[in-house]
Amino acid sequence: MRDVPYRLVVFDMDGVLFDYVSSWKWVHDVMGVDNSQNLKLFREKLIDEEEFIRRDVALWKEINPNVSIDDIAAAFKDMPVIDGLQETMAALRYNDIRSVIVSGGIDIAARKIALAYDFDAYAANTLLTYEDGRLTGEGLLNVDLRDKGRKMREFMQHFGVGKEETVAIGNSFVDVKMFENASLSIAFNPIDEEVTEAADVVLESRNITDLLEYILAPRRG
Repeated sequence: MRDVPYRLVVFDMDGVLFDYVSSWKWVHDVMGVDNSQNLKLFREKLIDEEEFIRRDVALWKEINPNVSIDDIAAAFKDMPVIDGLQETMAALRYNDIRSVIVSGGIDIAARKIALAYDFDAYAANTLLTYEDGRLTGEGLLNVDLRDKGRKMREFMQHFGVGKEETVAIGNSFVDVKMFENASLSIAFNPIDEEVTEAADVVLESRNITDLLEYILAPRRG
């Protein structure tokens, strides 16, 4: 079926698909550590994202010096996913709309969601390991939180989709750069004023199927 104006939906993950404030905080809570000071420094631009990751992993290593990628994967075994995601993805596929994840979260979580719910692609950040699987303490920035729009544009180019055919969905200030590259931007359960002010639509809901009203509606104007 092809009777809607959009061909690509770009989803943030943390707080949107992953029904928790962030995949990073999920691991922190499983490990029993607090990264609020690191988050404060990052938001105040006193540390960059690479150092943010470095400091977060260091917290885990304080609890378990040999923490491994398998330990992180195990932490996501029972990760909560937003209600209605299966139905939402089925509706998008039925309407020939591609779906991708662009997240500054942990790629283990993004991959799990992408495979389980049949997303077309995903991008998130990687925890680097030694050969034996132990975390090195460093991360690979596949998605730069300073400009998530860059990775979004790569997907748009890959799928041959223009801005006028693209929807972006996010919940925080780091998603504003994605909104700038979309024809329709939706702040889903927003957590700050920046994303609310930048969005075309602000939606508070516990079920992500409520997005479909806007994505599948005929273009206005």
